[in-house]
Amino acid sequence: MHKFFNDRLIDAQSNNWVDLYVPKGLRPYFKLSRLDRPIGSWLLIIPCWWGVFLSTNVDPTLFSGNSLYILIACYIGGLLMRGAGCTWNDITDANLDAKVLRTKNRPIPAGHVSKPQAFLWLALQCSLALAILITFNRLAIILGLLSVISVIVYPFAKRFTYWPQFFLGISFNWGILLAYAANSGTLDYFCVGLYISAIAWTIFYDTIYSFQDIEDDKEAGIKSTGILFEANPKRYLSLFIGFILITVGPIFYFLSNGDFIQISILACGIFLFSSHLSFQLLKLDHRNPVNCLDTFKSNRTAGLVLTGFLILATLIKIL
Repeated sequence: MHKFFNDRLIDAQSNNWVDLYVPKGLRPYFKLSRLDRPIGSWLLIIPCWWGVFLSTNVDPTLFSGNSLYILIACYIGGLLMRGAGCTWNDITDANLDAKVLRTKNRPIPAGHVSKPQAFLWLALQCSLALAILITFNRLAIILGLLSVISVIVYPFAKRFTYWPQFFLGISFNWGILLAYAANSGTLDYFCVGLYISAIAWTIFYDTIYSFQDIEDDKEAGIKSTGILFEANPKRYLSLFIGFILITVGPIFYFLSNGDFIQISILACGIFLFSSHLSFQLLKLDHRNPVNCLDTFKSNRTAGLVLTGFLILATLIKIL
C-alpha cells in the first residue's frame, strides 16, 4: 500500500496546500489535477513564458500590457490545462495506475472519484481554459484547439512506444507556439526552433521522472525512455543537453541580429540552463526514486533561469 500522511500521496510534499486547506470532499478532485504537486504546472507554464519573451526579443515593441495579460492568462490557463491533462491521464490509466506503487492510490484507482465524476471535472477545467483561450487572437485560438490532440494522445503513447516522453514534450511545450502567436500574431523559425529544443528538455526531465517507476512499469507493460535508456542513462540524457545547445544557440544568435549585448545575455542564459541540466546528471542516481524526484523537480529552477535571461535581454534591447 501507499504510504500516507493525512491521505497525502507519496510524491506530494507534506505541507502542500491541498492537504492542508482544501475541504476533504474537494480534495480528490484537486489531486486529480495534481494541484498538490505543482511542479508539472510550472513545466507547462514556463514554456509559455519563453514564447512571450522570445517574441519581445525578436520585436521589443511587442513588450506591452498585452504581454503582461498573456503571461497571467498562460499561468492560469497552464494550471487548468495541466489539471485537465492529468485528469484525462488518470481516467485512461486507472487500470495501469493500480499496478504501480507510486500511483495505485490516486483518486480513481483508490475509489475516491468515479470515472463519470472525473469526466465532469475534466469538462469544467477545459471550459474555463477555453474561456481564457478565446480572449487571444485567431492564430493563438487555433493553436490552442490543436493542442487538445496531443493531450488526448499522450496517455496512450506508453502503450505502443518507448517514447511517450516525446509525446509529452509535444504537449507540454505547445505553449511556446501559442504564447508567441498570441503576442506577435505570427509563427516563425525562432519559436519553432525553440519548441523543438524544448521537446528535448521534456524528454530529459521526464525520463528522470520515469526512473521512479521503472520496475513497476516493466511488470505492468508500460513503456518509457527510462526503460529504453536504463543501461546507460547519463550517456543518453547528455545527448539531449547537446541537442538543446546546438538548436538554441543558432536561434539566439540570429535573433540578436548582431547586437553584442543581447547575444551575450542570451548566451549566458542558455549556458546556465544547460549547466543546470548537466549538474542534474552529475547528481542523478537513477536507482534512487527520491533522488530522481528531487532532480526532476529542479527543472523548474532551470526553466526559470532561462526565463530570467530572456526578460533581461528584452529589457536591455528596449533601453
